[in-house]
Amino acid sequence: MRPGAPRPTRASRGPAQPNPASAAAMAGAVDLAALKARNEAAARAAEAPAPAAGQYVIDAGEASFQTDVLDRSFQVPVLLDLWAEWCQPCKQLSPILERLANAAGGSWILAKVDVDANPRIQQLLQVQSIPAVFAVIGGQLVPGFQGALPEAQVREFVDAVLQAGREAGLSGPGTPPPADGAEPAAPEPPEDPRFTAAEDALEAGDYALAAERYQAILDQEPANSEASLALGQVRLMQRLETVDRDAFARADAAPDDVDAQLAAADLSLASNDVPGALDRLLRTVSLVAGDDRDRVRQRLLEFFDLLGPDDPRVPPARRQLTRALF
Repeated sequence: MRPGAPRPTRASRGPAQPNPASAAAMAGAVDLAALKARNEAAARAAEAPAPAAGQYVIDAGEASFQTDVLDRSFQVPVLLDLWAEWCQPCKQLSPILERLANAAGGSWILAKVDVDANPRIQQLLQVQSIPAVFAVIGGQLVPGFQGALPEAQVREFVDAVLQAGREAGLSGPGTPPPADGAEPAAPEPPEDPRFTAAEDALEAGDYALAAERYQAILDQEPANSEASLALGQVRLMQRLETVDRDAFARADAAPDDVDAQLAAADLSLASNDVPGALDRLLRTVSLVAGDDRDRVRQRLLEFFDLLGPDDPRVPPARRQLTRALF
C-alpha cells in the first residue's frame, strides 16, 4: 500500500457477467493500488465500537485482517507483529510490544500475526525473517523493522507511528465532542463532482467513460496525482477485460512476443504477483528493440506509478530498467 492513495473508486460490475478470470484479476488490481473502497472501510471503522479496555493486543489472521487491521487503522494506528512459536527473537520483542500497547490505552492497537497459521499474510508482505513489524495507518502499510530491537528503539518507532497517525488525521476511537467554548472541528471538504462522475462510471462498469473523465481532470490539472493514479488503475482494468489465464502460457512460449508479455504482466500485477510482473517486463525489455522496447518501458513506468515511490520493489526495478536501456 502506499501513502497518499487516491480517493476510493468503486468497481462493481453491475448486471453484466464478465468471465471469472477477468473478474478475479480486476479484483486483485483494485486491491493492489488501494482503490478498494477505502471510504467504505473508513465508514465501517467509524461505526465500529472502540476496543474495550484490555483489548489493545489482538490476534489477527487472514479472515479478520480486513476488520481488525485495515478497517481499525482508520481510527488508530495498528502495529503488525509477525511472529511464530519457534522464533526465539520473537519471544524477546513481543512482550515489549504488548506492554507498550497496553500502556498506550488504545492510542494504537497491536495485531499479532502467527506466520505459521497465516502464511499468506507473510507472503503478501514479503517477509523474509521474523520477528517483523509493520504499521498500518488509514489503510496504508508503513514498513517497520525486522529483528528484536531494544525497548528504547521500539518506543521511538511507536512514537513516529503515532505522529504519522496524527498527521494523517486519525482522531482515535470514541473521540469525545469538543468541550464548551472549544473550536468545532472544521467540516470536511465537499466531494469533487468530477471524481464523483468518474467513480459513477466505474460503478457502472464503463471503464472507457471513467478513463475519459479522469483524463479530463488531468487536462485541467496536469499535476493532479490523484487523477493520474486513478487513470492508471482504470487503464489496467480495461486491459484486464480481454486477458485470460492462457496469457501466461502464451507469454512463456514466446519470450519476444511483446503483446503476450504485456498481457501476462498485467495479469501478474492484478493477482498481486508484483515481482513476477516486474521481472517479466524487465526480461522482455532486454530481448526486444525499437518501438517494442519502448512499449515495454512505458508499461514498466505505469507499474512504477501504480506501486508508488515508497514501494521497496520500485527502486531496484528502476535501476535494472536503466541498465537494460543504456
